[in-house]
Amino acid sequence: MNAIRPNIRGMAGYVPGEQLNSPDIVKLNTNENPYPPSPRVFEAIRAALTGDKLRKYPQPFGDTFRKAAGKVLGVDPDSILIGNGSDDILTILTRAFVPEGGLIASPTPSYILYKSLAEIQGAKFQTVPFADDWSLPNPWPVAAANLTFLPNPNSPSGSCLRLPVLERLAEQVGGPLVLDEAYADFAEWNGLPLVKELPNVIVTRTFSKSYALAGIRFGFAVADPDTVRELLKVKDSYNCDVLSLAAATAAIEDQGYFADVRDRILATRGRMQAELSKLGFRVTGSQANFLWCRRNDKPVKPMYEALKAKNILVRYMNYAGYGDGLRISVGTDAEIDKLLAELRKVV
Repeated sequence: MNAIRPNIRGMAGYVPGEQLNSPDIVKLNTNENPYPPSPRVFEAIRAALTGDKLRKYPQPFGDTFRKAAGKVLGVDPDSILIGNGSDDILTILTRAFVPEGGLIASPTPSYILYKSLAEIQGAKFQTVPFADDWSLPNPWPVAAANLTFLPNPNSPSGSCLRLPVLERLAEQVGGPLVLDEAYADFAEWNGLPLVKELPNVIVTRTFSKSYALAGIRFGFAVADPDTVRELLKVKDSYNCDVLSLAAATAAIEDQGYFADVRDRILATRGRMQAELSKLGFRVTGSQANFLWCRRNDKPVKPMYEALKAKNILVRYMNYAGYGDGLRISVGTDAEIDKLLAELRKVV
């Protein structure tokens, strides 16, 4: 159709990781939680399927969730914006802050969706390379950007910049600094304290990773309440449905279950790093639920292909100037045992 905008025709589009969900597949390529959600989530969904709950519209702003999350996170409920996954939040922020012909900045290598968001908006996209140690240049060289995305912890590296660095960066950028914290629940620190101190800092979170709700689609942002009031004008009227709101509220209220699952994932992550290092991989220290694994002595794509032939999916990534690597999600101990057994045959 000729009516499609030229910038849409010209873009490649974001390509998600392979979604092969057969029971025979060991799926370690999309950073999903290997454990089920809290039992309270299933109870909440069952309750939402009764009576008039599906017949009526959901809460437009997710007030019940915002109150529960505000209590857990220690923030004002009015500072929370709900979204259909954190990607929806990133889209809302782009629409709100970036004019056509504007500029979005981000470090690289990082989340490739940021480029797609810029292209959809008809904006320019500029990247700033991470150093070899996954640090950022000081001063930040793109101060004029309308919006700056910083994934922290980063993907694919799993590295996580500390608060003084984030604070310095927030003071150097000209527009909002979005701390994309999809993996922050697995890290030792996060950027939430900066939201109260610096009005241009926005933190985004997802329930797809630490809360095991990738299939339900829910995320949120924490920002200055005045900013959230403006962002509410941009989001779809009912961007989160009854089931996702019920599930997310139940999940965040069950902090005991959350902490137990998190501890199990961190323990397995430590074991994975040690074993993969023994196999000759250069494993970047991770604050996320995955590991970035590279080699100096041989290519890793044949290893990715050999694993896939054995129904074990990991993510193969190749970045210009950085080379390639395998991003491997933390699975159950049994899944990681299978992964390691097959890797020992091909390394």
